[in-house]
Amino acid sequence: MQLSVKKGFSFGLTSGIITTLGLMVGLYSGTASRTVVLGGIMTIAIADALSDALGIHISEESVNKNHSQVWSTTISAFSAKLLFALTFIIPVLIFDLQTAILVSIAWGIFSLIMINYFIARQRKIKPLPLIFEHVIIAVLVVLATYFIGLWIAKTFN
Repeated sequence: MQLSVKKGFSFGLTSGIITTLGLMVGLYSGTASRTVVLGGIMTIAIADALSDALGIHISEESVNKNHSQVWSTTISAFSAKLLFALTFIIPVLIFDLQTAILVSIAWGIFSLIMINYFIARQRKIKPLPLIFEHVIIAVLVVLATYFIGLWIAKTFN
């Protein structure tokens, strides 16, 4: 796999996991509304995927003169983020909302572990420190957005 595609793919997947989980958990704790959570997932899948793709595109243009590599990074980041974020819709459609949030968190953490495991193997480094670092960040995002959602619900309802 080309370096530019790996870069975009790993960026898109990681961003798709962490931002989608953060949004879902925050919206759930703030509203407990399936409709709001579904709308949030779809919004982040489209708007944030486009935003991240543009951001990585501009970032790559600033350091890379190869136009086709810039575009392959952009397209892979957009595709990975869009498609992976949309996977979080499935639990919300299948389960009650509380269960769907827990299943989504498990799915996101599992996926983050797998991505980091493969990255570590490719780099020939120990996977656990890399996995631990990135899972901790994801857990902190989930906790922060959960409590922010509770605070918003308490303050503005």
